[in-house]
Amino acid sequence: MRILNKTETADRLPWPPLREALRRIFEEGCEAPLRHSHPLPQKDAAEGTLLLMPAWQPHRFTGVKIVHVNPSNARSPGMQAVHSVYLLSDGESGQPLCMLDGSMLTDRRTAAASVLAATYLARPESSRLLLLGSGKVAHALAEAYAERFPLREVRVWSRRPESAARLARILAESGLPAHAVAEPDPAGADIVTAATLSTTPLFDGAAVAPGTHVDLVGAFRRDMRESDSTLVRRARLFVDTRAGALAEAGDVVQAIVEGAIDAGHIQADLFDLCRGTHLGRREAEEITLFKSVGWAGEDLAAAVLAYQAA
Repeated sequence: MRILNKTETADRLPWPPLREALRRIFEEGCEAPLRHSHPLPQKDAAEGTLLLMPAWQPHRFTGVKIVHVNPSNARSPGMQAVHSVYLLSDGESGQPLCMLDGSMLTDRRTAAASVLAATYLARPESSRLLLLGSGKVAHALAEAYAERFPLREVRVWSRRPESAARLARILAESGLPAHAVAEPDPAGADIVTAATLSTTPLFDGAAVAPGTHVDLVGAFRRDMRESDSTLVRRARLFVDTRAGALAEAGDVVQAIVEGAIDAGHIQADLFDLCRGTHLGRREAEEITLFKSVGWAGEDLAAAVLAYQAA
């Protein structure tokens, strides 16, 4: 069995091939039940979460990701909030083939899925990115968007200003036009992307300008949200999967509970977009919103790509 560490996993998941692998898995489909989510009590800390995400293509590959999410880890310097591993196996025999760094796999497939959606939903000339969050996924999102769109500005915001400044400096040193900002103001942004663990809206949905594409990554539980109902109601809403969004996406579920929208407000999911049954953005001035909670099929596609490149 091959074992790929964090660097090896990243090296085998370059952005264009990864986006194409995700496009194909959404086009072809695979078996991927809703992820199992279990609360994990923590000593003297906030409750954590254990996630199990299986997926398989009969006679080809099976895979499962095991994820621990512990927001209180942020209190410890150098300790990340999310830890995970991915096991890829032969779909016929069940023989283990490869163990990959699950955190890196998740970061890159999450960012690639957002940018894949943005190719259908954002204006092609989008050049101003507002990045909300300062963790590993936020870093990956900045790189993935910069590879695909002609970015002239990357504004970085975090509830911890020092973290935003650090990420902005790292991105700038890598050649991206990044700088930290004090407020999560969406004004002037062509694309707003958020990757946080927030349980309250990050910005006023009424402040989002026509033509903006908003990409919400972080709220993967019903009690979490990064947007308010005003934005969800104003925007044309797209999701990675309908089942996942209606079961787990706090931005969508809470907007429904508040009466701002109903389930029919979802225009399409990535299956529809990748299969060409929905064309995505229709007009330059409309606001588009993509809400993802993650789909196990994305992990499987990324793991297979990394394994075959190893």
